[in-house]
Amino acid sequence: MSAPVVVVGAGIAGVACARALRDGGVDVVVLDRGWRIGGRMARRTVDGRAVDVGASYLTARGAAFRAVVEDWHARGLARPWTDTFHLLGPDGLSGTTTGPLRWAAPGGLRSLIEDLAGGLPLRHPHDVAGIGPGTAVDGEPAAAVVLAMPDPQALDLLSLAMVDERATLTRDWEPVLVLAAGWAERCWPDLDGAFVQDSPVLTWVADDGRRRGDGAPVLVAHSSPVLAAGHLDAPDSALPAMLGELRGLLGIEPEPRWVEVRRWSLATPLAPREEPYYLSDRLIGACGDGWGGRPRIEGAYGSGRALGEQLVRRLG
Repeated sequence: MSAPVVVVGAGIAGVACARALRDGGVDVVVLDRGWRIGGRMARRTVDGRAVDVGASYLTARGAAFRAVVEDWHARGLARPWTDTFHLLGPDGLSGTTTGPLRWAAPGGLRSLIEDLAGGLPLRHPHDVAGIGPGTAVDGEPAAAVVLAMPDPQALDLLSLAMVDERATLTRDWEPVLVLAAGWAERCWPDLDGAFVQDSPVLTWVADDGRRRGDGAPVLVAHSSPVLAAGHLDAPDSALPAMLGELRGLLGIEPEPRWVEVRRWSLATPLAPREEPYYLSDRLIGACGDGWGGRPRIEGAYGSGRALGEQLVRRLG
C-alpha cells in the first residue's frame, strides 16, 4: 500500500486541499491537534447557542467558491448576512461602508468546515511532533506533506535540515483577542457590524444575533493587535479594557450576563503572498490564509484547493 499525502491542519485550507486530493483519487489523511476541526473558523456554545469567536464572516467573489457557498445556502448551512457595515468611533456611529455580500452560518462557521470534511479520514486531536528530514511525518513516510497553518507553526514542525522550505516560511503574524458577551436584551444601536476607528483597544464589532439571524443579544468584538500582544499570556486580563471600550462606543449601560475572551496568537499574516501556495521539489507544501493575496476565508479555501489539485497532477 502506497503512503498517503498527509495534510497537517484541518482549517478550511487543509480540508479544501484534502477534498481536492480525494476528488482526484489520491489517498490522503488529515491530522489536526485540536479537539475540534475548523482552525480560525471557531465557535463557542453558550446557553445552547453557537457564537463565532474566530473569523467573522466569509465572502464569495470568485465563481468556484461562490458555487460552494451557494450549495451551503441551499442546504441551510450558510445565510446571506449584509453588504453594509457601520463606522464606529469615539463619537459613536458615523456612517456606513458598503462592500461585497458577507455570508454567515446559523450553526457557526465551523459547521461549514465540518460539512466540507465529510467522509475525509481525520485524526484529531493528534499532535504532530516533526516533519522530515525528507517527506515523512513523525518518522512515517508520506507521498507529500501539506502544512495548512501559519508560518511560525510550520517552522516548529519542519526539520532544520529542510533549509529551502524553512527559508520560505518566514512571515510574522499579528495576534488578536476576541471578546464575546451576551445581555438580557438588546441595548445598543441598530447595526450588523462596525469597523472601529481611532481606538487603541478594538478594531471590529459584530452583532452576533443579526449575523446568526436569531436576534440574540450577543456582541463579538476583536481587539487591536497591540492590545492583544500585551495580554497573550493572560487573555482575561484584557477583558475590562475591551468590555469597557465596547460599552462606551455603543452607549451600553447594563452589565452583560456573560462574557469571555478567546486568544488567537497567530491571527493575520503581516505580508500576504500573491502566490496561491508553496510546493517544494520534495513535495512539502504550504497553503492557507495569506496565500493568494488578501487574507480571507475564500483565499484560504482557494489556496488549499489549488495545492491539492497540483499534487494530484504531480502524483498522478
